[in-house]
Amino acid sequence: MRKGRWLVSGLVLGAGAFAVVAYAGKASKDIITPQEARKYFSPITQKVVDNPQNPVTQQKVELGRMLYHDPRLSKSGLISCNTCHNLASGGVDNLPTSIGHKWQMGPVNAPTVYNAAFHIAQFWDGRAKDLEEQAKGPILNPKEMAMPSEEEAVKRIASIPQYRELFAKAFPGEKEPITYDNIAKAIAAFERTLLTPSRFDKFLMGDTKALTAEEKKGLKLFIEKGCASCHNGVALGGTMFQKMGIVKPYNSTSPAKGRYDVTKKPEDMYVFKVPSLRNVERTAPYFHDGQVWSLEEAVRIMADIQLGVQLKDDEVRAIVAFLKSLNGEIPKHALTLPVLPPSTEKTPKPSFD
Repeated sequence: MRKGRWLVSGLVLGAGAFAVVAYAGKASKDIITPQEARKYFSPITQKVVDNPQNPVTQQKVELGRMLYHDPRLSKSGLISCNTCHNLASGGVDNLPTSIGHKWQMGPVNAPTVYNAAFHIAQFWDGRAKDLEEQAKGPILNPKEMAMPSEEEAVKRIASIPQYRELFAKAFPGEKEPITYDNIAKAIAAFERTLLTPSRFDKFLMGDTKALTAEEKKGLKLFIEKGCASCHNGVALGGTMFQKMGIVKPYNSTSPAKGRYDVTKKPEDMYVFKVPSLRNVERTAPYFHDGQVWSLEEAVRIMADIQLGVQLKDDEVRAIVAFLKSLNGEIPKHALTLPVLPPSTEKTPKPSFD
């Protein structure tokens, strides 16, 4: 009887050992090393992405943070940069397309401002070369902040004594520090500090325990299926332009035509800047038209129309798990609301026409 028990126990233990070996063998296929991942991605290792033409200083960043939140840079006195690029909600407004002056709907989804300093260009169509140029656009856009002119924007800010003092400190030595260019430079300097390192960065720098087994599986699939051919670099995007619908057409209701709207070249039709995937769980809805609300659905659609790949359910789950590991730590100063200086009798009043 005792011999029988030992026999049964041996069989059970043997089966268990076989199961462990089999599981280990299966798991090893899902593992990817930081060295392999760094062939495609780079970690965030700095706190600022500087611009030699607009050196980032503490004075500029503090001024830019105030201007970023100041609705007086809009015609109605209601809309600020933070309205569409809300720093408390992933740097976006979580709407299909943004709502601007007089409730006008924009043509494209608002991209996140977080980590935008890593991008090769700004806007979905890449019409601005950097953040400094980008910051000038929405203030004057009649569908966004709708200021009638650069001069009107400067006039509002210059009418406020505290702003005059802050601009003099941020742009020392300049005879007229309050200019439209300097308004944009200050906002851009602040935006250049909006970097969000995550657990993925720790993994890239050698901490193999920073990601779970499921997240590593998703990372490996992300690379093997071809996602990393476009979503690569520090921001996992923002390094190139690509056609939306390479293998199959993408049906969109948006009037936006991507780079074609800038270059008018037929080959640029529906070619958009590849978006960053950092904090992507927080930035729904997805794509340039904001038509897709589910991250799982977005992954399936991109695999299908861009790569010609039909992902299995477990593959989608693993890739989404990896993408969620890109949720980063938001800088404390980005989540601290500034106290804006009061207007004066000379400050132009809001206009709603």
